[in-house]
Amino acid sequence: MGLVCRMVAAPTYKKPGWFTKHVFDPVVAAASRLGIGVAGSRRLTVRGRSSGEPRTTPVNPLEIDGTTYLVAPRGNTQWVRNLRAAGGEGQLHHGRRATAFRADEVPDSEKLPILKTYLDKWAWEVGAFFELDKDPSDADIQRIAPEHPVFRLRTHP
Repeated sequence: MGLVCRMVAAPTYKKPGWFTKHVFDPVVAAASRLGIGVAGSRRLTVRGRSSGEPRTTPVNPLEIDGTTYLVAPRGNTQWVRNLRAAGGEGQLHHGRRATAFRADEVPDSEKLPILKTYLDKWAWEVGAFFELDKDPSDADIQRIAPEHPVFRLRTHP
């Protein structure tokens, strides 16, 4: 029997624009440091995969039935790569409070309800990165699911 190889493209990365990188993200991060979450945003800190130094970025955690998820609307971002390299360990910060967690990546087959809920809550901010129509079908969301990593968080002391 012959070996069959199939090329699978890695999720893409949609770089933030100048305004997002230099104005919006710093404002959200500063507000979070002061304990003011912009629509629930937090600061994510993960050990850098090359430097080993802590790397921090604003994220939009999503809670569904008592479980917290992180969705990467821009795809295979630096924080996603760092989180994978750090074995899923990181911290979410709100003001001076930090919550340590371990993250498990959610398989594509389980992402549909999470992505739907995420888009319902955050489409005003990140909807453009999903490249979907205004009212996408489940099939449309399932089609783009592999391009957007999702992590289920388990907090620990």
